[in-house]
Amino acid sequence: MIDRRIKFRHIQCYVEICREQSLKGAAEKLFLTQPAISKTLKELEGIMGATLLTRNRAGVVLTRQGEVFLHFAEMSLASLQQGLTGVEQVGARGKTLLSVGALPSVAARLMPSVAAKFAELAPNTTLRIVDGPHSYLVERLRLGDLDLVIGRLGRPETMQGITFTQLYEEQVEFVVRAGHPLLDAPDLKRIGEWQVIYPPEGSAIRPLVDRFLIAHGVGQIDNRLETVSGAFGRHFTRHSDAIWIISAGVVANEIADGHLRALPIDTAITRGPVGLMHRPDEILSSQAQVFSLAVKSALEEQKPGADF
Repeated sequence: MIDRRIKFRHIQCYVEICREQSLKGAAEKLFLTQPAISKTLKELEGIMGATLLTRNRAGVVLTRQGEVFLHFAEMSLASLQQGLTGVEQVGARGKTLLSVGALPSVAARLMPSVAAKFAELAPNTTLRIVDGPHSYLVERLRLGDLDLVIGRLGRPETMQGITFTQLYEEQVEFVVRAGHPLLDAPDLKRIGEWQVIYPPEGSAIRPLVDRFLIAHGVGQIDNRLETVSGAFGRHFTRHSDAIWIISAGVVANEIADGHLRALPIDTAITRGPVGLMHRPDEILSSQAQVFSLAVKSALEEQKPGADF
């Protein structure tokens, strides 16, 4: 717990003394008297039980404790200012735009809740949601066309220059229509007997699926089509005997409704992190930070745990 005796004025005063390298300079900057600045510093050092600054003819010198405290004091002031700016911008008149990329599994399962919460938190920001394969979205993020992307952690070479913050984990499922003949006698090696909807090159789950099938002795699947289209996959799978290899989130609603079924195959090895991506060289805008809050709120409500 933070000592409640520490007030904002203590932090502000200490940071300004360090920036100005003198009590006099800090007093002028904060429009206070030098005795008032000196008293505030003594109060802070008394509360912390440590000497933060020593004085000499050149001004002030930070102690080791003072250096540590300054680092976090400046961070706290910067965060507070960012929060105030965010509230100001969110409440400002006129629409701003936030562009977010979402992999199909995220767009289908998580984004509806996030979009609803974001609309409540930032009513003056228009949310643009773009879905597509991993490689497409990451490239759009690098080019600045997207502010954020939510999706699976890609291969190392595809994640260069991207900051990734994990949100939850998800695995791949082999999905069929209700009543599919393979449900009666599940056998992974038989999937080639039917048409397979396969993740294309550039999709985040493609290498996971390739390795999974090789590990289970399944060779090249010739009778297949490749797509990341959730709309196509849902319709085609429900009205044919095709087997759809897809992230669980894309078909979570259809499986819950009983329209589609996941084959009882252990695919835990395909489990991987899904997270929030952004450019590391760019400070997130207030709208992007509010969006991150909406994501966390949606996840807390859904309580994904190990089964999300």
